[in-house]
Amino acid sequence: MATRDNAAVTSRKTFGRRSAGSAAAASPARRSAGRWKNGRANRTVAGKAALRRRHGSRRRRSGRLGRRGARAAAWRRYRQAAGYAGSGLGPGAMAGTDGAGYAGAASRLSGPGGRQGRATKALSPGPAAFSPPLLPAPGPASLDSAAPNSSGAAWSTAEAERVRAAAFEAGYREGLFEGGEAKLGRLIPRYMLLPEIRVDDVIAAGFPAVAGQLYPMLTPEEVFATAEGALRENRPLSIVRLGDGELLTLAHGTVISTEEALRWGAFLPYAGVYLPDPAAREALADAIRAADIIGVPESRHPSYQGLLFPVLRHYGIDYRSLRLTTSTVNYELNTGGYLTRLVHGRRVLLIGNQAEALAGFLGQRGVQVVGWLAPVHGVADVPRVMMRFREVPDFDLALVAAGVAAVMICTRISGELGKVALDMGHLADKLIKGEAAWPQLGEVHNSANGV
Repeated sequence: MATRDNAAVTSRKTFGRRSAGSAAAASPARRSAGRWKNGRANRTVAGKAALRRRHGSRRRRSGRLGRRGARAAAWRRYRQAAGYAGSGLGPGAMAGTDGAGYAGAASRLSGPGGRQGRATKALSPGPAAFSPPLLPAPGPASLDSAAPNSSGAAWSTAEAERVRAAAFEAGYREGLFEGGEAKLGRLIPRYMLLPEIRVDDVIAAGFPAVAGQLYPMLTPEEVFATAEGALRENRPLSIVRLGDGELLTLAHGTVISTEEALRWGAFLPYAGVYLPDPAAREALADAIRAADIIGVPESRHPSYQGLLFPVLRHYGIDYRSLRLTTSTVNYELNTGGYLTRLVHGRRVLLIGNQAEALAGFLGQRGVQVVGWLAPVHGVADVPRVMMRFREVPDFDLALVAAGVAAVMICTRISGELGKVALDMGHLADKLIKGEAAWPQLGEVHNSANGV
């Protein structure tokens, strides 16, 4: 084995001296040739590639700095549009922050993978229109903790909520203006003012001109009187209700596209409808034509009256030929004590997925429940449910809580069996859960139990 004293081992110093001696002994021509070869080697592909990498990294670095400046400018424009600039808290400061406000978050977002680079294109230079930045969904972390998002940027929950609140407030304010004062402003001639008159004042002043077109609906008292008379005289009667589920079912593929109905009606599978379903749509339209009393929404929201009258017009149904009441008549019949009076001394049949639990609830309160039919698997299950009526004993009043299918079941009970049927809706769930009170016989409640 070689050791430090072994003559066979050549030390680094000895090797270095030999190399130096060899280089010193080389001829001038050889030294010149070596320098030429070394210089040529520096110009080979590998050498040039290394040179390009060094220069390229500088260019990329300067490019990132340029993009970073653009992102920061876009973020400043967004904050100004959201109303944070000029708040009197100093540059980049916000109430409830340490003075850095969103500036700290903006700097974290300004890296190569930050979100502001993507948001820059969506932001307009002016403060009139802007798009809020993409934010991570708030997690279970505390308000002062920062959760990284997919791009590596970090937002605290408090910062994210403040930006969301600001964006919502700005959008709501602009939407409120466009839906009211802006419409009024377009009616005012140029170079004219309408001082100290709001759009609400104009609506109130103009409403009497259209008041003659108001269409009366049946009150809960009138619905009760009609149902009580039908039960007493053994006449058929169907009381159904139209909510957003029924209206979206009727509207899909007719008044609005199926895609739009799916966006607005993500809850429809829970109500027993899977769009597209043209057969269910047409069966529901036929049920409306056959119904005796129809509850319709009083809300003018786009998903309620915004669909109701276009749907009726599409199917050629004149609303003036219908006996209409409010779509919350089921709750009002209960709170007023009318439902308690309807079931008193009558044989009641329950239909729906909660029928058995509701039978126990009503049985404990002295209601004579002769049977129930459950489950109801959506609108496609209506024919099977109707076939099962041969199995149930005779009854006077059917209470149905089966989603959209309840409209079809109620009208078929009335038309085919000659009985009284009422669409209970979610009142059944509220009674079972204790969220709605069941008035005692003769008791009248003026307060609503919920809608």
